[in-house]
Amino acid sequence: MARFTAALIPTIDSERLHLRGHTPEDFEAFAAMWADPAVVRYISGKPSTREESWSRLLRYVGHWALMGYGFWLIEERGTGRLVGETGYADFKRDVEPSLAGMPEIGWAIAPWAHGKGYGSEAVRAAVKWGDGYFGARSTACMIDPQNTPSLRIAEKCGYKEFARTTYKGAPTVLFKR
Repeated sequence: MARFTAALIPTIDSERLHLRGHTPEDFEAFAAMWADPAVVRYISGKPSTREESWSRLLRYVGHWALMGYGFWLIEERGTGRLVGETGYADFKRDVEPSLAGMPEIGWAIAPWAHGKGYGSEAVRAAVKWGDGYFGARSTACMIDPQNTPSLRIAEKCGYKEFARTTYKGAPTVLFKR
């Protein structure tokens, strides 16, 4: 039986990190990260179940298959330890102003990796890839206004605030570059 594999997804290496496609073998570490309250604090506010994490992993692979872009798993070079994830998606969010036509970059970093600069390093690598892939097309991100570390990452990576709005009843800040 043939299957779409992570080998078809481009890989990116930065100084300390390796970005690659997700595989079924990543699921346990991936699900553990998404079940951590510190990871979801500013994203959904509730830890993900294994079922929700599996759906997320499938959504990421599906983005690559259907859109030609998606999310990468971030691992520490040398150790292979899961650092988090970053990448682009079209979530078709019901938000105003609309993000339609702008791939949305996102990231999540495992708590053990917070404060080490891994988030900025990974997002910079993804942005560099995105600049080559999307060309002059704008990309966007949305961040909880209380998520100071992610606000800093967005700004360091060239994203500029363009709107403050609500998404699913919660305040959010929209950025683009």
